[in-house]
Amino acid sequence: MELRVLTYFLTVAREKTISKAAEVLHLSQPTLSKQLKELEEELGVTLFTRGNRFITLTEDGIYLMNRGKEILSLVESTTTNLHRNEVISGKITIGGGETQAFEFLGRIFHELRDNYPEINIDLYSGNADDVLEKIDKGLLDFGLVIDPVEKQKYEYIRLPSTDSWGILVNKSDSLANQKTVQPKDIQSTPLLISNQSFVDNQLSEWFGGNIEHLHIVGTYNLLYNASLLAKEGVASVLCIDGIVNTANTNLAFVPLSPPLTANINIVWKKDQIFSSASKEFLHLLKLV
Repeated sequence: MELRVLTYFLTVAREKTISKAAEVLHLSQPTLSKQLKELEEELGVTLFTRGNRFITLTEDGIYLMNRGKEILSLVESTTTNLHRNEVISGKITIGGGETQAFEFLGRIFHELRDNYPEINIDLYSGNADDVLEKIDKGLLDFGLVIDPVEKQKYEYIRLPSTDSWGILVNKSDSLANQKTVQPKDIQSTPLLISNQSFVDNQLSEWFGGNIEHLHIVGTYNLLYNASLLAKEGVASVLCIDGIVNTANTNLAFVPLSPPLTANINIVWKKDQIFSSASKEFLHLLKLV
């Protein structure tokens, strides 16, 4: 399968019609249709069905679309890092969930770009499971994850910062007047919790081994949307401090007691072959 033909397919998937995709690609419709037919024959699958107005991807077509995007992203990143002049340049890709550790990394990136202004940075937001999967596939150079780190699979550096957990509540809630909240205080409170796989284990330990008795009404991926529900009084949100600015809002952040904290690590795949840009980033990180 040629990358050129894969690009054709992804364009058709995006535009929903052969005619529009052909226009975008500056091809004739018969030429594009022939390329797609040959792609289906090469793969031995049907990638889409034609409707009255739009094409519809089959299950195989959806799979190829998702993997195709990853393939082209990896090709683009690799090409960018190889195609450089005498100066150090290229792109660093780093992923992570919402954490104040990005503020620390911001200082590293500031120094890095002062030294090498041709370096670009690509940030990806996602939960730990998603980030590690993309590292495994080579789609991310680095990821931010909390302890524990799978040391047989990844190299890592522990960052000099920790995340502190608490609860984000509407100020009309009685919990907003407390300096801290203990497990007994929120047993009956409607809660939203992060959907990252490690959270259940952490919270279970903080609650004494069991979270099944909690009134969990939903989960969230990124905190901002969950905070909007808290503003409306739908639920309170178990979250990390400092991600949502509560100043001049009807929200309050109350830390947990006993404190619940998490160490943050930057990880990368073992035996990773780094670009010159990533090598310089890692060098600065190790100096801290």
